[in-house]
Amino acid sequence: MKNYKAVILLLSASVLITGCKSNEPEKKEVVDNPKNVILLIGDGMGLSQVSSSFYFGNETSSFERFKQIGFIKTSSQSDLITDSAAGATAFSAGVKTYNGAIGVDKDTLVVPLITDKASKNQVATGVISTSSVTHATPASFFAHVKRRSMEEAIAAQLPESSIDFFAGAGNDFFFKRKDSTDLSTAFSKNGFVVDTVSLNTSQNLDGNKKYGFLLAPKSMPKMSEGRGDFLSQATRLGVDYLSKNKAGFFLMVEGSQIDWGGHANDSDYIVEEVKDFSKVIGEVLDFAEKDGNTLVVVTADHETGGYTLASENGNYNKIKGSFSTGGHSATLIPVFAYGPGAENFQGIYENNAIYHKIIQLTQWGK
Repeated sequence: MKNYKAVILLLSASVLITGCKSNEPEKKEVVDNPKNVILLIGDGMGLSQVSSSFYFGNETSSFERFKQIGFIKTSSQSDLITDSAAGATAFSAGVKTYNGAIGVDKDTLVVPLITDKASKNQVATGVISTSSVTHATPASFFAHVKRRSMEEAIAAQLPESSIDFFAGAGNDFFFKRKDSTDLSTAFSKNGFVVDTVSLNTSQNLDGNKKYGFLLAPKSMPKMSEGRGDFLSQATRLGVDYLSKNKAGFFLMVEGSQIDWGGHANDSDYIVEEVKDFSKVIGEVLDFAEKDGNTLVVVTADHETGGYTLASENGNYNKIKGSFSTGGHSATLIPVFAYGPGAENFQGIYENNAIYHKIIQLTQWGK
């Protein structure tokens, strides 16, 4: 009988607690399916790179704001350790493919991209990067080539792609090509206004036009070289423009140079790039919270450098970055999600599942 009384008391307490009026502010009603999706990719960003945002600098890490967290397995079809091309194609097309492949499967056949499916549903699309927009990750969201090194071929596909907004570097691949072709005419023919001088964030972009910003020959400067708020400004400009579309939008934002810091075994480089990326995440989350209909997914294609936050000279109160490789590693990669359907990104799964989860939630595959 004592046990039964205990159960009754616990149930009574549960009813009382449930019936109490919460002191928390009322939350905006969350819809079942997101209208907008913002996918943020920190190239080469493993768990230690994410962790660096908690230990360096004075700003609170934006990663702390996420409640829904999972992990992805990143191996490509051809190798246990993926490169950015195969890793990004897993996100953009939902297939496992060979290292170096951009928007094609293991047999080099063209595969439909998430941006194309979104566009067919009247959804606006965009890509932003701190590398050239022809680099492996952004390219995987608009191009189809056998090898990632074919950057002029990648560039030639952008004007005729389903992309409505892009920002990054890569002037040389569009306007100073080896084949002497100037892609300005192709951009104009397909409704693009391309700026090679500045973002000009004060302008009000016309929702009936497409926009591109190519602001450096082959890559944007490092944060340590004065890149400033390019990534934040480009993301704000992209979101403002794309959100004019009534059917919604898909935007991929890449913090490209986290990876480059890993390849260089340069911890300071990584830290500054992750801090910049964290700032962008915070601004995107601010937008998503106000909007109430935007899914935010933050992840990486792979980890670079075998980066570790180790003690400095055995002093457990001092941290320094250390490395085990100048290449990529096979470590699991964290996935952070916020917004409608965010709970679907919990657990451990293959990297190409991110594509399928987004397609299922948005129903862009119809």
